[in-house]
Amino acid sequence: MDSSPVNWEALDALIIDFAKSENLIEDSSPPSSPSLSCSSYHSRLIIRQIRHLLEAGKFDPAIDLLRSHASFVLEDPRLLFRLQKQKFIELLRKGATEDRGSAIDYLRKSLAPCALNAYPEAYEEFKHVLLAFIYDEDDETSPVANEWAEKRRYEIAGLLSSVLRAHLHAYNPIFSMTLRYLISIHKGFCFRQGIVSPISNLTERLLLEERDPPAIPQDSLCEAQPFDEVDIQALAHAVELTRQGAIDSLRFAKGDLYQAFQNEICRMRLDAAMLDELVREYCIYRGIVESGMHTLFEPFGWCSSRDFSLDMDYSSAKHSISETSTTTTSDLSSMQGTEDELRYASERTNNLDDCSTSGSHQSENLRLLRDGGHGAGERSKRKRWRGRNDELDLVSDIHVNRYAKQEVSTAMPVASTTISKVQQGVENINREDKFEIVLGVKELASRGMAAEVVEEISALDPNFFEQNPVLLFQLKQVEFLKLVGLGDHSGALRVACSHLGPLAASDPNLLKPLKETLLSLLRPNEDALPTGLPVHALATSLQVAFGKRFGIEEPQLMRIMRATLHTHTEWFKLQMCKDRFESLLRIDSLRENNTHMLTSLATSKSNTDSCTHGSSQVTISSTTHVLDDGSSPNQASSSDVICDENAILKVMEFLALPRADAIHLLSQYNGNAETVIQQIFA
Repeated sequence: MDSSPVNWEALDALIIDFAKSENLIEDSSPPSSPSLSCSSYHSRLIIRQIRHLLEAGKFDPAIDLLRSHASFVLEDPRLLFRLQKQKFIELLRKGATEDRGSAIDYLRKSLAPCALNAYPEAYEEFKHVLLAFIYDEDDETSPVANEWAEKRRYEIAGLLSSVLRAHLHAYNPIFSMTLRYLISIHKGFCFRQGIVSPISNLTERLLLEERDPPAIPQDSLCEAQPFDEVDIQALAHAVELTRQGAIDSLRFAKGDLYQAFQNEICRMRLDAAMLDELVREYCIYRGIVESGMHTLFEPFGWCSSRDFSLDMDYSSAKHSISETSTTTTSDLSSMQGTEDELRYASERTNNLDDCSTSGSHQSENLRLLRDGGHGAGERSKRKRWRGRNDELDLVSDIHVNRYAKQEVSTAMPVASTTISKVQQGVENINREDKFEIVLGVKELASRGMAAEVVEEISALDPNFFEQNPVLLFQLKQVEFLKLVGLGDHSGALRVACSHLGPLAASDPNLLKPLKETLLSLLRPNEDALPTGLPVHALATSLQVAFGKRFGIEEPQLMRIMRATLHTHTEWFKLQMCKDRFESLLRIDSLRENNTHMLTSLATSKSNTDSCTHGSSQVTISSTTHVLDDGSSPNQASSSDVICDENAILKVMEFLALPRADAIHLLSQYNGNAETVIQQIFA
């Protein structure tokens, strides 16, 4: 499966906002971007506390929390009856004589009066649950086996979570909702197209199958729905609802499509422990948080002659869920540097110089660490990962242990990666120093210091650019354009003759971008270097490729984002419409729109999509078809058929079809919705 380029800077911002919103990092500043939810971290924590108490069968403390923080729930007779009915079952489940007496007393004073006014079916449910006095919990054939089932705890906990999220506006951070949405579309696309997902081992564990029950709308289901069919179909297909389910969701949200979408997307369940670990791994890789490798590997300042297993150390660092990072600042305060130097510095450099394991060769390769004084300041800006220390034991040990075991299975392939023979000259560098070198190279590249990047990488790994000529070409493009921008045309031409020309001669695909790069000589000096030059994308590509040479695999979250963004794009090509929720979830900003600018410098910037949140009024069915045999969706049709949006919606509504299938049928009957419906029901 192909993957889409990602705007990693935009993803960094979303993840930092997520980590701050969930209080996962120690940082005094508020989230960088305004969250979609108006709630605080405290509100989400209260909801999680109530949820886990209900799932554990502890209804009294859960009701106390509801009374203190969300009394409106106890004022809703429908919700109150469900709570009281389950509490009655939990009293009987305890089995003691005094508990049975408490259940009878509770039945008389609370459950029976509430059943009279809760909802029409409540009194029948009340009489039915009385059978729990007679039939034992272990009798799976009893008429109240469902009432005894522990899954009922999870259902009521999920229902209350949905209600509380909506009323308190305690939605998950944007990144969490975006990930739910992208993975959901990815799974649906792969299933529909008959494609095996390359990230199924991650997505199946991350996005759980079960969803929370939907919140109950206040209005009667019998009244006519006043909502636009465009909104109904958009919501139904975005979050896999029936048409009636979408109407109910819109009714609960009082017609607000985007609030209804948030309600539905937050019903999807993510494995929180796994998500936190994926985010932590990504943050360490990107230099957002401290790695804490000193505490994981060896005491600070201690020089060991032993050859540690670098990969196994890294694997253990990845799946230590509860590990919190520590940092040593005593040696950092004495380091100084300039703006153009690297973001990293090793406190252990002097100690490494005294080691006898690597000699002068290692000392030469660590020149970056010795000279990168500015890196101390950059490194000190990294946040400290704290984890969910405020969860108050909400996550059970069983859940954490199960996740830890699963994470080992996915981390082992990374841990088994061996360093190639080409890198034997640097394999004695300790794991943290390798990690910092890669981050330093990324920092240089992100500043556009292409010549310095090439020099440092070549010193550490002389064969790297032989195996990655496209990266060298792009770095030399940046160097060429910087020289042109400074007015040094002769220097720029030397770079072109020495590097760009030979590289293009060995790879014909680089000939066109070479010609386009040379056109910058015709521009004024100040316009030679485009403002949108994607040096950050190049820096990330360089970090991934160079890191692999050191045995540092890219984070699994990067794989997930590439694959899911690609399937999101392909899915809406099939739908022949714009995703109405991509701006809400920042999906549009996650796509790297300028990725190919280095190889297309002569072309103007692509026009931004002017499509609004609304649906297109006309769709041309010409190149995209959904085929029953699962073949490629990119086969051209014999003719172009213009499909009116109302016709598409009518077919979707009457036949309960996805948008792509509705368009496909309309294209066969000249866009006539009535003819399609008649043929189907004939």
